[in-house]
Amino acid sequence: MSWHVLGVGSLGSLWATRLFRAGVPVQLILRSPQRLAAYRQAGGLTLVEQGHSQLYPIAANDPSDPAPIGRLLLACKAYDAAEAIAAVAHRLAPGAEVILLQNGLGSQEEVARQLPGRRCLPASSTEGAFRDGDWRVVFAGQGHTWLGDPAGEAPPAWLSDLQRSHIPHTWSPDILARLWRKLALNCAINPLTVLHGCRNGELLHHRDEVDALCAELVQLLHGNGQAEAARDLRHDVWQVIEATAANYSSMHQDVASGRRTEISYLLGYACAAAERATLQLPHLKAVHQRLLGHLDRHGLPRY
Repeated sequence: MSWHVLGVGSLGSLWATRLFRAGVPVQLILRSPQRLAAYRQAGGLTLVEQGHSQLYPIAANDPSDPAPIGRLLLACKAYDAAEAIAAVAHRLAPGAEVILLQNGLGSQEEVARQLPGRRCLPASSTEGAFRDGDWRVVFAGQGHTWLGDPAGEAPPAWLSDLQRSHIPHTWSPDILARLWRKLALNCAINPLTVLHGCRNGELLHHRDEVDALCAELVQLLHGNGQAEAARDLRHDVWQVIEATAANYSSMHQDVASGRRTEISYLLGYACAAAERATLQLPHLKAVHQRLLGHLDRHGLPRY
């Protein structure tokens, strides 16, 4: 069965090129006939690894193509996921599986609500990649991807495709705990790097703020039944900060480039979850409000 990849940003392009060069059938779905024409003119996707560029002429179509989809990697931004899936829902075969490669929480539920009877499999990745041009992706750092089924069903046979494509992965029996953990890590780091205009490592100068957020995020995780995701959170946050000290967070990069952020699926989701659990988390709420104000001042959407 062919893979279809919807969302050819950094991670979508990274998956597509590795699947293709391993001989796994893969097709891209581009959002419009205009983008499809531009892609065809470029001749494919280019993957840059350790300074070496390779062009991969991966087949592509747009949402209007009638061919059915049996396996879909949805790799767009969290705020685009619901609209993107709506554009191709009519093409999904009855037993189709959809792998959801979005940051934060909330978009997974939005997509699953539109696809009753289809298997939606959330994924969480630490792989490093960025685009340095149209139809080009740079593989910036080996990471890992966790996938799972919130319904608790057995791992799919197509995990062998990932093995064959050298995409490091683990099937997680509790993928929601993994997603909550990553949400907490992102909420502890990304917003503060935006507010202080700094690299991750410079958060060492704001240790008290980071620690206060970590303490409240532990409360949030416990209050939402995610005790395992809360374990040693502060330790892991500082470990990530040190390991990525020279990097700018993805949210910092979005704001610096004038792009919409995924705030609604990170801090916004966390604050809403705190309210539902009747938790008082003043530091988390204050950082959320400060970040909204920062986005307003930069003329960027606050959702």
